[in-house]
Amino acid sequence: MAEAKSLGVVGSGQMGSGIAQLGAMHGLHVWLLDTDPTALCRANKSISSSLQRFVSKGQISQAACTEALGRLKYTSNIDELRSADFIVEAIVESEDVKKKLFIELDKITKSSAILASNTSSISITRLASATSRPCQVIGMHFMNPPPIMKLVEIVRGADTSDETFHVTKALAERFHKTIICSQDYSGFIVNRILMPMINEAFFTLYTGVATKEDIDTGMKLGTNHPMGPLELADFIGLDVCLSIMKVLHAGLGDSKYAPCPLLVQYVDAGRVGRKCGVGVYDYRKGSEPIKASPRL
Repeated sequence: MAEAKSLGVVGSGQMGSGIAQLGAMHGLHVWLLDTDPTALCRANKSISSSLQRFVSKGQISQAACTEALGRLKYTSNIDELRSADFIVEAIVESEDVKKKLFIELDKITKSSAILASNTSSISITRLASATSRPCQVIGMHFMNPPPIMKLVEIVRGADTSDETFHVTKALAERFHKTIICSQDYSGFIVNRILMPMINEAFFTLYTGVATKEDIDTGMKLGTNHPMGPLELADFIGLDVCLSIMKVLHAGLGDSKYAPCPLLVQYVDAGRVGRKCGVGVYDYRKGSEPIKASPRL
């Protein structure tokens, strides 16, 4: 299996657009696919702005920025991924939705293509089972935001081949990432540790132990974290945090992974974090601060 020269990315949200940007910056021809043209327009603006920030900081030249933009193509037609060597899906954190996509990708992509998932918690083995090429399915979990964060978590499914692993590892190294490898268990490494901490922070708020500000300040100054857990949850997306906690709870079968009722309530109310303007914190200008609901 040859080195990947072209990249397809499915999903143009913050993760997908960041992965597409990485590919274009490092010489790959990239297709960024999303069924929503408005989302693609946002991704185009986001990637252009991000690349210009790299230029302004002297990290890349203006010529490199222009060349990277020229290697990017935005599309809503999945058939355009037919010639991609390597495809990363970065869509909603739902096993059923991802499986449907993998079935479709398996049908239209060339037989040598590797299908990777940016999932942060869902079984790679189960996603691979939806395809006719389980040996070419792998987990490639980027951290948010992908152009900045140094880590990539690689997860092999039960049937992932050594060749698929080595091509994926080489691609991550081409992106100048540090690589860690996880067995295919719910949450892998990072979210197996991170999400229960975030969930516990919600329980700390839910039970009235402290204010959200004091919880975050305590973890920032007491443990040297750059962000407090509640602030980080807003950045990730409370809906994503809840989805991962549900995967951990179902996959590991331990009550300690049960999502905090306050986290569930916020998601039910549509307070999913920075991306919508309000989560644990309110990011809308001139709005009243949100108070946590008392424990029932």
